[in-house]
Amino acid sequence: MNSHNWIERGLTSVAATYGRYPLVAASGEGCWLTDIDGKKYLDFLAGVAVNNLGHCHPKVVAAIRQQAGTLLHCSNFYHIPQQIELAELLCEHSFGDRVFFCNSGAEANEAAIKLARKYSSENYRADRIEVITALASFHGRTFGGISATGQEKVRNGFGPVVPGFSYVPFGDIEALRAAITPHSCAVMLEPLQGEGGVNVPPAGYLQAVRELCDERELLLIFDEVQVGCGRTGSLFAYQQEEIEPDVMSLAKALAGGPPIGAMITREKYAVALGPGTHGSTFGGNPLMAAAGLATLKALLEDGILENCVAMGDYLRRKLEALQEKYDFIVEVRGRGLILGMELNIEGGELVKTALERGLLINCTVGKVLRFVPPLIVSRNEIDQMLQILDGIFADEQENQP
Repeated sequence: MNSHNWIERGLTSVAATYGRYPLVAASGEGCWLTDIDGKKYLDFLAGVAVNNLGHCHPKVVAAIRQQAGTLLHCSNFYHIPQQIELAELLCEHSFGDRVFFCNSGAEANEAAIKLARKYSSENYRADRIEVITALASFHGRTFGGISATGQEKVRNGFGPVVPGFSYVPFGDIEALRAAITPHSCAVMLEPLQGEGGVNVPPAGYLQAVRELCDERELLLIFDEVQVGCGRTGSLFAYQQEEIEPDVMSLAKALAGGPPIGAMITREKYAVALGPGTHGSTFGGNPLMAAAGLATLKALLEDGILENCVAMGDYLRRKLEALQEKYDFIVEVRGRGLILGMELNIEGGELVKTALERGLLINCTVGKVLRFVPPLIVSRNEIDQMLQILDGIFADEQENQP
């Protein structure tokens, strides 16, 4: 069956919650995705920052195969060795003492919000439940997630949203200070905003947020769903800021492709979510935890973080060279291998052209091209991507009035 047949079937059976491109995925290896017709694509989207180890990393595949033949799932009423090992490894390499496992980033953020409210209501007073987040943030598609998200378009049509959230400009410490009220319990931020346009905070901002949270006795929650698991060049993005959060959410790349989410926190706060207060049927089950364990070990042991730093620097320099060449490129920004190229023209059509030419990227907030390739990407693959991108930009410049 060819791609046209699959697309027609999908259009009549799958919910139309995505504006899908005419690509029917069939297989993947490393930084390459192959469609059902055999065409290969250089993947600089990586499942939206999920395939940090590339497609079908051998260690992750081996772990899944072994675990699938042993035990797929059992209830969290029982102790699960793979889950325990993954929790221990996450705590060993982060600020945390305890890990709650779930299935997605939105669920991890829900757990973080519930934890902040429960802890604050128990240790301060019942009406201390407000969470301050940032404009242009993105925290998921659940009701709690869209309520926390600082983008009106995400909430449109779903009101009334969950009360108790306010939004301030990302990077403005005085606006954050002014937003704190006696009802505030937490500040929730992405250390680097991904979906909002690859927005990097000003130097010193996150340190100032940490100090302000300490001063006002607020929990600091970092949403590292997109930027965690090596994406910025360190295992977690907060580690580049010389500070630590009180709570952190992870998902996307944590298991190298299979769905998993995690909320990490300190013992002091974790006690607020005792038995019966929260849960997840599939969270941290043997199969997902085995994949997560293999992924995390590869990130820590196989030189992947070092490659991310080196290739991120190389890609950024090359994108900045394109900025010098084309006047419709406004800025290149980001860290490691999450880079954004802001344009003064719409980027959607450029993404479609890239797809036609065998390159997968995406555009966020209308005018920011986002580059999130697998962290194993090579210099040669970056050069191939740049050759395609340069050709697209050259055509675009020629066609401009």
